[in-house]
Amino acid sequence: MARKLKSDRVLFLATILLVGLSIVMVYSASAVMALERYQRPYLFLIKQGMWAALGVAVLGIVMRVDYRHYKEPVFIWSALAFATVGLVAVLFSAPVNGARRWFGLGGIGVQPSELAKLSAIFFIAALLERRMHRIDDVRYSVLPIGVVLIGLMGLILLEPDFGTSMSLLLIAAAMIFGAGLNYRYILGAALCALPVLYVAVMGSAYRRRRTLAFLNPWDDPLGDGFQIIQSLIAVGTGGVWGKGLMNGVQKLFYLPEPHTDFIYSVIAEELGLIGATAVLLCFCLITWRGLRVALRAPDSFGAFLALGLTTMVAVQAFVNVSVVLGLMPTKGIPLPFVSAGGSSLLINLLGMGILLNVSQHASSEA
Repeated sequence: MARKLKSDRVLFLATILLVGLSIVMVYSASAVMALERYQRPYLFLIKQGMWAALGVAVLGIVMRVDYRHYKEPVFIWSALAFATVGLVAVLFSAPVNGARRWFGLGGIGVQPSELAKLSAIFFIAALLERRMHRIDDVRYSVLPIGVVLIGLMGLILLEPDFGTSMSLLLIAAAMIFGAGLNYRYILGAALCALPVLYVAVMGSAYRRRRTLAFLNPWDDPLGDGFQIIQSLIAVGTGGVWGKGLMNGVQKLFYLPEPHTDFIYSVIAEELGLIGATAVLLCFCLITWRGLRVALRAPDSFGAFLALGLTTMVAVQAFVNVSVVLGLMPTKGIPLPFVSAGGSSLLINLLGMGILLNVSQHASSEA
C-alpha cells in the first residue's frame, strides 16, 4: 500500500504564523507614514495582504508538485536565463534611494535578485547530486558553481546590492559544505575572499560609512548612525511586554522605512521581548525542520534543495535581526515572510512550498 504523503505541519504552521504577523505589523508600522505621504493609511496593508494571499496560494500549489521536476536541465537553465535577463533589465530602471533593484511590471515592483537566489539553488542542488562523488575535485564539482555564482553576484553588485550577493554566496557555501567538500578548501576560499571583501567594503563610500557607523553610531547620531540608534531605542523601550500594538513611537518618522528592513524593531517596541522572541522562535523552528527535511530527504537532490532553501530563509532572518540589534552594519535585507515587499514574500513562500513537498517524501526515520 502506498504511503500517504504528509507535509511537515510544524514547518507549515511556523511559516503561516509569520505571514499572518506580517499583515498586522506592516499595517501598524506603515499606517501613519502612508497617511502622511499618500493620504492612504491602508495602502501597504492592502498591498501586503494581496501579496500574502497570492504567496499562500502559490505555496499551496507548489507543495503538491513533485520537487524532482526542478532538476530537469530545461527548467534550471530557463530559470537561470530568466533571472539573468531580469538582473540586466533592472540596471536600466529608475533608481530608488540610489539603487536599481526593482523594476515595474504591470504596476507591480519586481526584484529579480530574489529569483536569482532560487534559480541558483536549483542549479547547485542538481549539479551537486551528479558530481558529489568527486566533490574534492574542485575543477569538476565546484568550478561550474563558481562561474554561475560570479555571473549572478556580479550583476547583483551592479545594482548595487551587497547584502543579497553575500547571502547568495553563503547559501552556495552551505550547500557545497553539505556535499562533503573538505573544510580546507572552504577555509582557503574564505581567507582568499577576505582581501576582496575588504576592498568591496572600504572601496565604496557608502559601504565604508555604514561600517564605520556600525562600529560607533554615536559619532554621527543624526547621519549614518541614525538608523542603528533609532532601532536600538525601539528595541530597548519595548521592554518585556511592549507598548502595545499601534502604540510604537519610533515608527513615527524616526525609523526609516519601518515596514520593510526595520520591521523587527517595531515588533520589539510594540510586542516587547515576548513578541520578538516568538518571531525568533518561528525562524528557529523553520530552520530546524528544514534541516530535518534535508537529513531525511529520499535523494541527494532533495537534500541539497532543502538545505539551500532553509539556508536562504535562515541567512536573511539572521542578517536582518542582527542589523536591527546593532550586531551587523546596515544591509537592505528584509525579514523573510514579515517585511513588506511582494517579490521577497512571494519567492520565500514559493521556496517553502518546495521544501514542504520535499518533506512529504522524507523518511520517517531520524
